Amino acid sequence: MPTTSYRDYLIKAEPPAFDVAALPAGQTVLNMGPQHPSTHGVLRLELVTDGEVVLDVMPHIGYLHRCFEKHAESMAPNQTIPYVDRMDYLGSMNSEHVWAMAVERLLGIEELPPRVEYIRVLVAELNRIASHFLAIGTYGLDVGAFTPFLWLMRDREYIQRLFEWLCGSRLLYNYIWVGGLYYDLPSGFEERCREFLAYLTPKLDEMDQILVDNPIFVERTANVGVLPPAVAIGWGCSGPMLRGSGLPVDLRRTAGYSVYSALDFAVPVGEGRMGTVGDCWDRTWVRARECRESLGIISQCLEQLETGAARRSREFNPQAACPKKIRPKAQELYFRGETPRGELGYFFRTTGTGEIPFRVKARAPSFSNLSVLPHISRGCLVADLVAIIGSVDIVLGEVDR
Repeated sequence: MPTTSYRDYLIKAEPPAFDVAALPAGQTVLNMGPQHPSTHGVLRLELVTDGEVVLDVMPHIGYLHRCFEKHAESMAPNQTIPYVDRMDYLGSMNSEHVWAMAVERLLGIEELPPRVEYIRVLVAELNRIASHFLAIGTYGLDVGAFTPFLWLMRDREYIQRLFEWLCGSRLLYNYIWVGGLYYDLPSGFEERCREFLAYLTPKLDEMDQILVDNPIFVERTANVGVLPPAVAIGWGCSGPMLRGSGLPVDLRRTAGYSVYSALDFAVPVGEGRMGTVGDCWDRTWVRARECRESLGIISQCLEQLETGAARRSREFNPQAACPKKIRPKAQELYFRGETPRGELGYFFRTTGTGEIPFRVKARAPSFSNLSVLPHISRGCLVADLVAIIGSVDIVLGEVDR
């Protein structure tokens, strides 16, 4: 009885993107991943190379399917939040924030207590810094810089410990609930955040000195993986990928959701200071500058939480506005927000007959940002492809969803 080898099984399950027999002499098909560390997860890239030059790239995804949309269509939206965490597991607070606001819009909840809003923005910006630190640190590893990774992981640990104190978890939080929060800030949390701001500000200067403005890093990333603005728009890129190409599009500013419209912060964009606008260096520079802007947002939130309209009181109940039953009317709704990787959007279709949505669709920024990879990689070297993938900052959990 004939048996099928594992290799034959893989070929039948996922046929090659390129016909090897039809390639001209000298060209080779090369597989990178899904185990290769530079692919930042279980991403498989199928390359057509001519020596060290990349002629074409085909990403293969689906190795980390989270089944998020199917889960969201089989339970009430307030029960789905743990699954939201597991898509972009590096920016869980931001993903929870967008999901909660989307469901609140679905239910017609227009106003929440100011303390709830400012705490949400506070933890979301802390998570944005933690996500960017991991992106910049591992990107340094990709291009050969080891020390910045250790320094940034040391500073990121401060945020992880704050979150562990806040909700008992370091990665998947389930903290922002529909209509409120799991719990109020622990006593002394604001003071610890102030200490973190004072500690981190000079550390960001060190990060710029040792990595972002390092001549070796600049030489390695400038004029590599250039993403023109028109191409970025055409492929639906967002977040630092889009802003790195010089377009000041940030949903925190343009949509003004939550209390972001009341906060003062800038939107950093790539300027081509070290090369061409939209290259790998610009995208890294935008993430580094966003960390500084997040510090300013956190400081403004702390002022409101300590002495402003959102200050602590005994009467405050973080779950007071949480609905006991979620019964949205029959409607279709799309809501979007800004996560560390870009525009995260949720589409809902409800029938008005129960708690469970009929259809839920997640628009993940990593998926759209990854889709432009073949366009910006053709003609580069294999070593430069590693630098380009790292500058995109993908999370495979939300690519596959």
